[in-house]
Amino acid sequence: MTLPQPDHRHHTYADYLSWPDDVRYELIDGVAYLMSPAPTLEHQDVVGEIYYQLRQALGDQPCRAYVSPVDVRVPRAAEDDADIDTVVQPDVLVICDRGKTDRRGVRGGPDFVVEVLSPGTASHDHVRKRQVYERAGVREYWLVHPVDRTLTVYRLEQGRFGGAAVTELAGETPVGVLPGVVIAWDALIGRLASSED
Repeated sequence: MTLPQPDHRHHTYADYLSWPDDVRYELIDGVAYLMSPAPTLEHQDVVGEIYYQLRQALGDQPCRAYVSPVDVRVPRAAEDDADIDTVVQPDVLVICDRGKTDRRGVRGGPDFVVEVLSPGTASHDHVRKRQVYERAGVREYWLVHPVDRTLTVYRLEQGRFGGAAVTELAGETPVGVLPGVVIAWDALIGRLASSED
């Protein structure tokens, strides 16, 4: 998954903006990662359904849901955008502070992030991106496992993600940082099951 880097350069957002538009990368601590080829229909169905439910539930609240690809720039301090060395593209994200959004995407940690796992990205999402989201102050991070039909939830506690809570994709799961918002799984899981036949 790592982009070959024969010069071993430390990349920044300025480099990232110069790369070809037809290939997607994420940049974590200056290391460029080539993203997987187009995701499966199952992956996109899960992403789309979660986004749709969030969008419907949030209505005209100040919080707003977005779906990938959206660049999330994660500064370490107050550095200029060009010097930021971490840029990720969560599958689904919610931003409650509109001051973090601009025409290029998001600067700073979203309030809520969902990554839908696929075999090629599972360790990347579980390890590297979890560390990025924790550092960025993401208040709640979900990892959805469509094959295993499980959900792993991390919540920020005193600046760190607490232990993972793992549940089955069934019934409804409340989004802890968005009061009154739940994700309903049963219809989606029914669609996924019928697509496997």
